[in-house]
Amino acid sequence: MFKILLPTSLLLGLLAASLPCQAAISDAEAVNRAGMQRMLGQRIAKSYLMIGTDTRVDLAASQLDSSIASVEENAQLLDEYAANEAIRKALEDATQTWHQYRQLALTQPDREQSAELLRLAERFLGQSEALVQEIERHSGSQAARLVNRSGRQRMLSQRIAMLYLAMTWKLPEQRLRGDFDAAVVEFERGLDELNKAPQNTEQINRQLDQIGAQWRFARAGFSLADDSRFVPTVIVTTSDSLLRKIEQLTLDYERLAGSSR
Repeated sequence: MFKILLPTSLLLGLLAASLPCQAAISDAEAVNRAGMQRMLGQRIAKSYLMIGTDTRVDLAASQLDSSIASVEENAQLLDEYAANEAIRKALEDATQTWHQYRQLALTQPDREQSAELLRLAERFLGQSEALVQEIERHSGSQAARLVNRSGRQRMLSQRIAMLYLAMTWKLPEQRLRGDFDAAVVEFERGLDELNKAPQNTEQINRQLDQIGAQWRFARAGFSLADDSRFVPTVIVTTSDSLLRKIEQLTLDYERLAGSSR
């Protein structure tokens, strides 16, 4: 199953590269697309670790493949959008790391090389964050901040699951538990910030209520890790459900940002 990933991903990348030229994306969509790169980088590491821990391997292979294709598509659109030198430089830095990361992510999962994979995932996350910040700064829109914050919640849903799987696999990384706890705290802080946003519509508030309920369910599963009773399938399923809800929320904030211009 895993061996088919490379040709499929390359084919999808070639198809994305051959798409006809589109109109330049808006600032709000650029914030969303760059923010999506943060999430996809963490999702790729999560999928790699799912395969390594034998957790829903068929789903992991499919998610890995589609995530790689989405990174390539977003990078192309952001390259066409790049509005100033700072954005172009941030995109170039992320792209250089991405090429190394993609190559390693498409190899057979191995505990010994997982440390390097996590290191590249962390670097790509930081560089994608810098890219988002540059685009948000260029846009000068207050609503774009909500797109960024919601998009970061989307990333955290995958980062939390990725770190949980790394702990499940008992990878020899000392920072895993600390990074996991920090991501959980940040998710809750971000959710609180979004709930307090005065720009929220009634529909957005309903979505936030649903996300909050899903998050409370996820937290119950996290507590089992304290006793080394890991439930990776439950956490993966819950994180994907959270991702779908936050993806829709981020699109609604993107529309809100577009209408406020």
